[in-house]
Amino acid sequence: QVQLVESGGGLVQAGGSLRLSCAASGRTFNSVAMGWFRQAPGKEREFVAAMFWIGVITNYADSVKGRFTISRDNAKNTVYLQMNSLKPEDTAVYYCAVRQRRTVVAGTEAREYDYWGQGTQVTVSS
Repeated sequence: QVQLVESGGGLVQAGGSLRLSCAASGRTFNSVAMGWFRQAPGKEREFVAAMFWIGVITNYADSVKGRFTISRDNAKNTVYLQMNSLKPEDTAVYYCAVRQRRTVVAGTEAREYDYWGQGTQVTVSS
């Protein structure tokens, strides 16, 4: 089992920045990738960013490319999502997720992940 706890959400004005954290605990040594997703009211959960441990490969949704950056701190077992130039349409609950299955995937689908955090709210005002 893996436990994930997100933090860092909040209210920010358009153009501002936030950094989300996702602290992992438990059997994390089996993890091969971690992703960030978001879900706005009335919408489906959508992919934001992913990082694969092998080769430190990253992947971003087109809507956040150039504005968001995913990174990790191995010593702290924590993955971050730095969000800059935030827009009102970035408002959502943000979730982190971890994948432990070792088959090759793009990491952009929620079904590709095995464990999820509880989410943190990000609200961007115009």
